[in-house]
Amino acid sequence: MREITATGQSVEEAVQSALEQLSATRDQVDITIIDEGKKGLFGVFGSKRAIVKITLAKNQIQQTEKYINELTKNMGVEVDVITSVEGNHVTFELNGEKIALLIGKRGQTLNALQYLVHLVLNKDGKQFYTVTVDAEGYRGRRKETLESLALKMADKAKRLNKKVALEPMPAYERKIIHSALQGNKIISTYSDGVEPHRHIVIKP
Repeated sequence: MREITATGQSVEEAVQSALEQLSATRDQVDITIIDEGKKGLFGVFGSKRAIVKITLAKNQIQQTEKYINELTKNMGVEVDVITSVEGNHVTFELNGEKIALLIGKRGQTLNALQYLVHLVLNKDGKQFYTVTVDAEGYRGRRKETLESLALKMADKAKRLNKKVALEPMPAYERKIIHSALQGNKIISTYSDGVEPHRHIVIKP
C-alpha cells in the first residue's frame, strides 16, 4: 500500500501535490489531515504549511482478481480472469483448461466460488458490489437449460393438473424460472422450503 505525506500553503494544495505524486484521483485515496496549517500576517509572517497524509486505497476489484487466481491455483486450475464492471455489478469471467472442475455438478462449485468472491470483494471496500462469477459462458447455457426446464415442467403441471416441485436451486436460478413463467396465465410459481433446500413449485 503506497503512502505519501505532502505539504502545501493550504490543505487543498497539499492534497493536490500528493495526488500528483501518486498519479491518483481523489476517489482512489484515503486522506488524513495532519496539520491544517495557518495563514500568517499578510499571508507570510508566521504562516504554517498544511500537512496531509495520503494513502492509496486498496482497489477492491483488483484485490478480488488476485484472490480468484490464488484460490483457483490452489484447486489445481490455472485461469485467465476477464473482469467487467457495470455500475455496482462486477462480472468475473474465468477461462482455462480444466474449467469443468470450477463449475462442478450443476454449477455447485461455481456457486460456492461466487459466494466466496462476493464476501471478499465487499469485505472492507468503500463500495458495495453485487457479483457474478462465470466460467466460459456456463451461466448463459445454464439459463437456457433452466428456461427450457421451466416450460417443460409447466406443461407437466397443466397436463397432470397438479403441483410439480423442482430440485433445490440457488436464489438467482429460481428467479430465472419465475421470470420464464411470469407471463403464463394458466400456472403460478412460488418458492418453498428452507435454504439450501429451497425449491420452486409450479402450480396449475
